Amino acid sequence: MKRSYYIYNNGEIHRKDNTLQFTNSENVTRDIPIEQVEDIYIMSEMTFNTKFITFASKYQIPIHFFNYYSFYTGSFYPKEALLAGNLLVKQVRHYEDNKKRLFIARKFIDAAAANIYRNLRYYNGRGKNVEKPMKEIESLRKKILKTESINELMGVEGNIRKQYYSAWNTIVNQQINFEKRVKNPPDNMINTMISFVNGLVYTRVLGEIYRTQLNPTISYLHEPGVRRFSLSLDLAEVFKPILGDRIIFSLLNKNQITPSCFTKDLNYLHLTKDASRTISMKFDEMLKTTIYHKELSKDVTYQHLIRLECYKLIKHIMDEKEYEGFKIWW
Repeated sequence: MKRSYYIYNNGEIHRKDNTLQFTNSENVTRDIPIEQVEDIYIMSEMTFNTKFITFASKYQIPIHFFNYYSFYTGSFYPKEALLAGNLLVKQVRHYEDNKKRLFIARKFIDAAAANIYRNLRYYNGRGKNVEKPMKEIESLRKKILKTESINELMGVEGNIRKQYYSAWNTIVNQQINFEKRVKNPPDNMINTMISFVNGLVYTRVLGEIYRTQLNPTISYLHEPGVRRFSLSLDLAEVFKPILGDRIIFSLLNKNQITPSCFTKDLNYLHLTKDASRTISMKFDEMLKTTIYHKELSKDVTYQHLIRLECYKLIKHIMDEKEYEGFKIWW
């Protein structure tokens, strides 16, 4: 069974016959059979050559890079093996048609808002009084399908998240003093965690898109841009509350992540290696967790839910079945 590999030690990775060989800074080597690798997360200083990249491309292995601060910096995206000209044409047409584009974008935010609301309802039912933001979000959700432009939709989404984040100080047992979402760079430990976890969600979505015939650069909510896989940003909106935020709440409430896991002198911008590894392992564990899928009448992993979301979007673009974003039902 294939799996993700997270590399935290500095070193070198190269091809050795039909395996990947990693050698760390202490000259200790480890061989990894190529057939076991789904994707690779480079969380350290790594040396490699074009022979390794060619080998990874041959076996369709995406490689994701995170910097010293555990912030996502980019991905090596192998040459696409699943090409479909007809789908590509229709994917572009759905972007160029403002009505069709807005329909899909609304569905992404509608699903994201529903999942955000479920998170709040979960904790409200466990003694955390977050009824005020729940009511505000419920009111804002009614505006989503009435928006008439992407900018208006993004404005509603921003207000939903503002209400959502206002509840985090209540949800989290630690004194986090979280006031607002700040990026580039994050200004406290919560914003640092959000940026890191969102990067993990984004790259996992990108990996699942790669296994389909979708083009990751053609998006609907986020504007397509140079050198970014914007469709991953779109689909990640649906799963950030499920895969990202729930992991953050769990790790903080169990004191597995505390202020000591960050470099205070850098305004909590830097996660320690152990903390970053703890979050990554929790994320990987979450992806492998199964739930019972009502429509399929079988257990599926959270990771497979992302792939299913890609297939649903394909069916919509091909005019086979109207897209509905994934919403938590439990």
